[in-house]
Amino acid sequence: MIARRHLLVGAAALAAAPALGAADTVTLLVGAKVGSSVDLLVRAFLPFLARHLPSDNLTISNLHGNAGLAAIQALAQAEPTGTTLGWVATPNLPARMVDRGADDLLQRVTLVGSVEKEPIAVVSPAATPLGSVQDIVARAADDAEAVPLGTPPPGSPPHLAALRLQALAGTRLNIVAFPSAAAARQAAVAGNVAAAALGLCDAIGDLREGRLVGLGIAAATRADAFPDMPLLRDSGLDLSAVIRRGLAAPAGLPETILRRLSHALQAVVEDSEFHDQADSSGFVPTWRDGGTWTQEARDERAELAKIWATEPWLQEGAG
Repeated sequence: MIARRHLLVGAAALAAAPALGAADTVTLLVGAKVGSSVDLLVRAFLPFLARHLPSDNLTISNLHGNAGLAAIQALAQAEPTGTTLGWVATPNLPARMVDRGADDLLQRVTLVGSVEKEPIAVVSPAATPLGSVQDIVARAADDAEAVPLGTPPPGSPPHLAALRLQALAGTRLNIVAFPSAAAARQAAVAGNVAAAALGLCDAIGDLREGRLVGLGIAAATRADAFPDMPLLRDSGLDLSAVIRRGLAAPAGLPETILRRLSHALQAVVEDSEFHDQADSSGFVPTWRDGGTWTQEARDERAELAKIWATEPWLQEGAG
C-alpha cells in the first residue's frame, strides 16, 4: 500500500490550476493485454498518478487490438475533457503511424508528457555468452545465419532497435521475432538464440539472477542498475534506442486541464517512491514535456519510414 505524501515541488502551480473534479472518473486506455508486461507497468504507475491527480476514481481499460492502435484510436475519438486518457509509448506510436498508415495520430491526440525512459539492452545466455554486440555483427558478416538475435514481436521497440542496428552495421542480422517479450527472453535464457534485444524491464530479473549477461545498452548513458554494461556507442555502434512512456489525451483538451495533468506527471517523476519502483523495474523516471515528446515522435516516425521503405517489418503480432 503506497502511503500518501505530498510533494512541495509544484504544489503552488497545482493549487492554482483548474482541476478535474475529484468525483470524476478518469479512464486510462492501455493498448496491451491484462497481465502483460506493459499492463503491469501501467498498474504499478497508477497509484502514483492517483496520489498526484485529484480524482477519486482512476480506472484502466485494456484495448489491445491492432498492435496497440485500437487504444490510441479510441482515445482520439473520446471527448477532450480529461476523463479519458491514454498510456502511450514511443516508438510504438510512430511505428503504428508507419506500419498501419495512421499518419494523423499526432493530430488526433495530444501527448501530455512522458514519465518513464527504458533503454533497450542486448543480452546473451549466461551459459554460452557472446563477448560483445560487435561479435554479433562480425560473425553475421561471415555468415548471416550464424548468430540468431531474438526480439519481441515485429514492430515492437526492441525489434525496431534490432532493425536499426542492422542498418547501422550495414550487415544483415539473423533477427528472430518471438510472439512476446517473455518468449524472446526465455529463448535467450535457454540458449535457443545467441542473443536477444529486450527492454531492460523485461531482462532485469534474469540479469540480476545471473541467467543472462548484458552485452550492451542502446542509450546515451549507462544504466544505473548495471553500470558495468557498456554502451553500444562505446563499441562504435552509435545506437540510442529507448522506450518512453507517459500519458496522452484527445486533441482539443483545454489548456487548463492539460496543465493540471502535466503538473501531476511532473510530481510523479519527482516522487521518491516512484524512483524506488523504477530502480527495481529497470526504467528511469524522466520527464519529457508534451511538445518535446511530440517532436521526438515525429522524428522517430521519419526514421522508421526510411527503414520501412527497404525493410518492412511484419504488420501483425506486435501488440
